[in-house]
Amino acid sequence: MRWGGARRGGGGTAATRGGDGDDPLDAVQERRVRAVLALGGVPQSELADGVQQVRLRLLERSASGQEAPRDVSAWAAVVASRLALDWHRARKRQERLGERLAALPVPTPAAGEESRVLSLALGQGLDELPPAQRQVLVLRFYADLPVRDIAEALGIPEGTVKSRLHTAVRALRARLHKDGVV
Repeated sequence: MRWGGARRGGGGTAATRGGDGDDPLDAVQERRVRAVLALGGVPQSELADGVQQVRLRLLERSASGQEAPRDVSAWAAVVASRLALDWHRARKRQERLGERLAALPVPTPAAGEESRVLSLALGQGLDELPPAQRQVLVLRFYADLPVRDIAEALGIPEGTVKSRLHTAVRALRARLHKDGVV
């Protein structure tokens, strides 16, 4: 589907209207998106990702059969401002999570050969888990966060946290049995 209709503030030619895999944002619109993101506090190193997100949303809109925005430039600026807000929210979530993890007491390691073998086997088992499973497992059992808080911090449903925890625990248990630790 080609982007049709008048575009105020952005102009553009047929080649920049998103048809046949072309770039849905022209150079003027891209500069505007970068400016909105930068003014919204997104770091310079992440501006390119933000521009790509705007492009992706424009392409997703086209692919889903929705009508093209009447003013692509204005629409892209609004999307960019929302992305900047999302970036700040995510950063604040990460900061709160980091603060909570830093405030946790450091457990004292148990002495003895058995505890060292168990720690080594757990560490290797954790390294083998997919990152998403390892993340929820560490937050739940090492950081002692409730499922609800993990879901909120990661921006995923509680059911997803529970599913990942179940799968991760089952995989660790299997690893420990395979190694003869438990």
